Amino acid sequence: MIDKNLPLIDLHRHLDGNIRPKTIWELAKLNNIKLPVDDFKEFIPYVQIQNQEADLLAFLEKLDWGVAVLKTLEDVKRIAYENVEDAFNAGLHYAELRFSPYYMSMNHNLIIKDVVKAIIDGVNTAVKDFDIKINLIGILSRTFGVEKCQQELEAILAYKNDIIAVDLAGDEYNFPGSMFVEHFKQVKEAGLFITVHAGEAGGSESMYQAINELNATRIGHGVACALDEELMDYMLKNNIAIESCITSNYQTGTIKDIPAHPIKVFLEKGLKVCLNTDDPAVQGIEIKNEFEIAQTIVGLSDKNISTLQQNALDICFLSEDEKLELIKKVRN
Repeated sequence: MIDKNLPLIDLHRHLDGNIRPKTIWELAKLNNIKLPVDDFKEFIPYVQIQNQEADLLAFLEKLDWGVAVLKTLEDVKRIAYENVEDAFNAGLHYAELRFSPYYMSMNHNLIIKDVVKAIIDGVNTAVKDFDIKINLIGILSRTFGVEKCQQELEAILAYKNDIIAVDLAGDEYNFPGSMFVEHFKQVKEAGLFITVHAGEAGGSESMYQAINELNATRIGHGVACALDEELMDYMLKNNIAIESCITSNYQTGTIKDIPAHPIKVFLEKGLKVCLNTDDPAVQGIEIKNEFEIAQTIVGLSDKNISTLQQNALDICFLSEDEKLELIKKVRN
C-alpha cells in the first residue's frame, strides 16, 4: 500500500487540532479549569468526532477545549512537543504543522507573539528527541475578523525565519478571502509561502479568489473544484496543488460519503493532490489510516498511492536539496 521508497508526508496537519485528549484532561486539572464532565471516557465525545458533524463550524467546536486549557506558555510548549512526538510515532518523515496563535492565546490572554515563540521552542526541543523533519505554518483565523488576523500576522512575521508559510483557515462561508487581501500582500512581501483553506465550505469562487488575490500555491481541501472542469484546468495550468483530507471532509459534512471523495477525480485530472490528516486527535485518525481508507474505501490503486506520496514531496515547502535528503533517508 504505502510506497516505502518515498517519504511519508503530512502537509495539512493542525497542531491546535491535534492536542491529545489525555493532555487536555491533565492540563484542565493542573490549571483548575472545569470540564463539562468528571469522567475521562465521558469527556472524549467533547473533543473527538464520533461520526459526522452537521457542518464545518460544528466540527471546529471540537477543537475549542484543546485551546481552552492552554493557561501558560509551558502548556503551549508541551502540546507543540507532543505534536512532533505524535508525528514521529505515526511514521511520518516530514510534516508541516500549522497553528493559529490567536486561537491558542485568547482564552487566557496570552501574548500572541509569545505563543508563536513557545510553539517554535517546543518544536525545536522535540526534533532533537525525535528523528523527523518539521516545518511550521502560521494560521490567520478568519473567524475572528480582520483586526485579530492582523495581530496574528504581525506575531507570525516577527518569527518569519522560523515559519515557512501562512494559511487562512476557519469560517470560510461567513469570512470570505476577499476580507484578507491586504494581509496576504504582507505575507508575499515577507517571502513566505501561502496555502489557503478554500472550497471546503465555499464554492469555486472561493478557490479562484485564494489563488488570484491571496496568491495561494496550495489549497487546503479544495473539494468544490471537483465539479468545475474549468477551475481544475486553471489549477493544472498554474500548478496549484490540493491538500486533500478524506476523513475530515466526511466528518465536516463537506462530502456525504467517503467512497465519493473527489481525490480520485483530482488524480485522474493530473492535479498535484496529496493526502493528509487535518486534525488527527480531534478526528481519532492518523496518516496511515487515511491511506488505508483511500485504497480500501475510495478505491485508489497502489500507483495512485505512490502518486499521492510523490505529489506531497513535490509540493511541500522544502528546498530541492532538502527533498533529496528526505529521499536519501527513506532509501538508505
